[in-house]
Amino acid sequence: MQKILYINVSRIGDTLLVSPAVRAVATAFPDAEITLLGHPKRSEIFRHLPFVHHTGSINKQRAPWMGWFDRNKYDMAFVCGYDTPLLKYALRVSKKVVAFRQDSNDINAKLFKVVEPPAFQAEHAVDIQLRLPAAVGIPPAGRALAYQVTEAESRWARAELARTTPPPSSPLIGLQVASFPTKAYRDWPVDHFMALTDKIRSGWPDAHFLIFGGTEETVRTNQLQQHLGNASTLYAGRLTLRQTASLMNEIDLYIGVDTGPTHIMSALHRPMIALYHGYSPSRCLAPLEHPCAYIVDHPLADRDCSTEAPMSDITVDRVWQAVTRALSEHPPTPR
Repeated sequence: MQKILYINVSRIGDTLLVSPAVRAVATAFPDAEITLLGHPKRSEIFRHLPFVHHTGSINKQRAPWMGWFDRNKYDMAFVCGYDTPLLKYALRVSKKVVAFRQDSNDINAKLFKVVEPPAFQAEHAVDIQLRLPAAVGIPPAGRALAYQVTEAESRWARAELARTTPPPSSPLIGLQVASFPTKAYRDWPVDHFMALTDKIRSGWPDAHFLIFGGTEETVRTNQLQQHLGNASTLYAGRLTLRQTASLMNEIDLYIGVDTGPTHIMSALHRPMIALYHGYSPSRCLAPLEHPCAYIVDHPLADRDCSTEAPMSDITVDRVWQAVTRALSEHPPTPR
């Protein structure tokens, strides 16, 4: 049995964007044992995927101390990114290593395949990652993101919603109001979210909103929850990553900006509306092969847009049109 290692240390979204490449490797080598190492706080994303046999954590601080007694443990390793300690670890534990071209000529000389990265925003992020398996002749096996909610997690989510959402609570809509602080230009104004939810409640008086997010956007999520009152449940900063995903898997519609939870929703293949800034347009990051994704791009997408362009340029009416279409084409589940 071949043993294959995949290393991807990144944020939630970039972690999920690698899943089609890992699926491609697993499809090409159906009898191989695949181990996937990720960021200590994000490796749980890959748990329970049917094509990943083992998951674990690694980072550039721990990597120099790892693998000294496991030389040639793997037949091949694929390394995403450019962290030298991760590359050196892979070179210790694998007979062959495939990676993007590094700044170090010494490391490049030791790689089995050196993969040229594309120009900035020349390709979708999924296709960039598919370059690694393609370098050894492995074709894509789909470009959709992958995430697996377990039955136990689904039971927890249904019980949690029964506890926190008064009947009928339909449609059940998830909201992600902010990206992470270094990408704050992607954030749609909270007052736009308020105006949008007002429109939704005018058309669907029984709508209930689940407010997702982390601790960084507490002020905004609290403002939105106060605006919605009993028509909402505030989960921002209160859930684990996998609990968030299990709740997302139960909602009728998701509305969010470009950030990690939006990529999780992309992998669940449920109705979703995603808002993209012009500097990070949907053609580079939007869900692929998704049956019910409704994309709203900034008006300046692909027009030499800078991070200074405000997300408020995406009007409430544009997102409202996407909401009405999504709920019309995918009617909510009665509760």
